[in-house]
Amino acid sequence: MEKTLFPAIDLKDGQCVRLKLGDMDQATVYNPDPGGQARAFEDQGFDWLHVVDLNGAFAGHSVNGAAVDAILSATSNPVQLGGGIRTLEDIENWLAKGLTRVILGTVAVREPALVFEACTHFPGHIAVGIDARGGRVAVEGWAEASELESIDLARRFEDAGVSAIIYTDIDRDGVLKGINWPSTIELAEAVSIPVIASGGLASLDDIKRMLGPDCERIAGAISGRALYDGRIDPAAALAMIREAVA
Repeated sequence: MEKTLFPAIDLKDGQCVRLKLGDMDQATVYNPDPGGQARAFEDQGFDWLHVVDLNGAFAGHSVNGAAVDAILSATSNPVQLGGGIRTLEDIENWLAKGLTRVILGTVAVREPALVFEACTHFPGHIAVGIDARGGRVAVEGWAEASELESIDLARRFEDAGVSAIIYTDIDRDGVLKGINWPSTIELAEAVSIPVIASGGLASLDDIKRMLGPDCERIAGAISGRALYDGRIDPAAALAMIREAVA
């Protein structure tokens, strides 16, 4: 399976930020210009972009639409977006604007039938975001915990036509502890849907780990703070991936 390293742009109040443990009050602003950040990632050689509307995830509807529009105008790379997308109309509108993939999180828990319907209407363009704390799924911008296990949620969509599952360990997010590989691998081996690892990517060691033989079902990983802080050199990371899959 090909591996993709997704640079992340998390949007809060129109700016590129990183949260610590999903806490909106612990946001570090890295760039006030989301479009410029998108261009920078493309110039560094990345070929995908992962975007989250943080305000939207809490509000239940898109909030940072203008910033996402700026990103789509600034880059030719495919973009996947999550946060506050809750209806078929939302999905259709975003795909019409040029998004490649829409990530459904809270609605996948609350209204799983909508995921199936979305995959039917927009095949290849729907991903499911599973955000977990202690193995249990969190919703509403990580503000609420459910009793649902991550693997049980993933299995609900086994035959839906979901293009990817983005699995985030909230307890690792933004604190550079390294990705929770055991839980991510366990999830990936439980379903046939490609899994993208998220939360805590800290160094090239995580990239190397993603390329290991037991990560065959891992389609990629998302990096945020480690890229912004310079802990990962983009050229070195992308070269490592290219050499491994050559």
